[in-house]
Amino acid sequence: MSILDMPARVRRVDKKFPAVFFRSMLDVKYWFRRKYIKSFHWEYWPMWMVYFPVSFYYLWLCTKIRSLFFFSAANPTIETGGMFFESKWDIFKLIPQQYYPVTAIVHAGTSIESTLSKMQENGLTFPVIAKPDRGERGWCVEIVENMEALKNYLARHPIDFLLQQYINFPLEMSIFYYRHPSDEHGRITSVTQKEYLNVTGDGHSTLLELIIKSDRAFLQLERLKKNAAIRLNKIIPQGTNEVLVPYGNHVRGAMFLDKENIIDKELTDLFDLISKQIPGFYYGRFDFKCNSLEELKKGKLSILELNGSGAEPAHIYQPGYSFFKAQRVLARHYKMMYAAARSNHQTGTAYMTLRSYKEIKAAEKLYKQRVLTS
Repeated sequence: MSILDMPARVRRVDKKFPAVFFRSMLDVKYWFRRKYIKSFHWEYWPMWMVYFPVSFYYLWLCTKIRSLFFFSAANPTIETGGMFFESKWDIFKLIPQQYYPVTAIVHAGTSIESTLSKMQENGLTFPVIAKPDRGERGWCVEIVENMEALKNYLARHPIDFLLQQYINFPLEMSIFYYRHPSDEHGRITSVTQKEYLNVTGDGHSTLLELIIKSDRAFLQLERLKKNAAIRLNKIIPQGTNEVLVPYGNHVRGAMFLDKENIIDKELTDLFDLISKQIPGFYYGRFDFKCNSLEELKKGKLSILELNGSGAEPAHIYQPGYSFFKAQRVLARHYKMMYAAARSNHQTGTAYMTLRSYKEIKAAEKLYKQRVLTS
């Protein structure tokens, strides 16, 4: 925040002391505010803390099934069952093409010329979504608007990544689906609507002031400051909704809303139909966009990602959702994953070994280091 953005009282005192002192005091104030928000809203807690209570139930299931890594058998055709470091591209190859946007993989070391040729071959046009082939929670996901931005993304991400046609549908949602391998029909256990991080103008406040007033936006302030496309000093007109982050990712500020009330036979039949066309898939979450709930139930949707064993029933992150209720929901989903994995194991699917787990985790670490050190 510049001195012009500070209250008059602060500016007067600032004449007596170095400006750096006040920047430090402001930083301290913001630090305490962030801690306060996160402490009293569990949706912002670290993942280990969120999952700590339910982890004891998971360990009980591991004891029953005699494997710490039984999750790997829940979806036999997906690496690690979809728990971690699975290839998004390999998953897309399992999904019928009519259900997802045009998507292409770009391998590490590909030149900008070859990447543009690949886009042309696949009918991809700017803007596109770029995201690592192996990543989670919105890590390194960006909207790429033009060739220069694509060139920069290539330089900063020397790994395999996907280019996906940007879908401008107004609704972004998630549906968690589960079907026991021996059952004919499955069920939807969670429906979540994702509201992008935004603020609403009052006609006199700057965008920066509006961000500071909003707890959810305030937590993203440092990230937003680095976005050159966001003009923090502009005045937002009265009633105008300003989207700050156009991604339905909770880590990047999106609000998750529980839409369990829309679950019905029509919606369940649709996801039964889709899921049965995906070999070896029984447990996970579809992230998708659609124009409306009416069109969704008619099968008009565009799947952005399919997540396996590592997926969460995202509706638990709705503001105000009970932490203890969330633990019960997570435990129920662990039980479903356990049932799917056990059934698949009985028909020949092996559980991941400790050695395989260590090797994949080491590969994951190296993969991410290539981005961090580029």
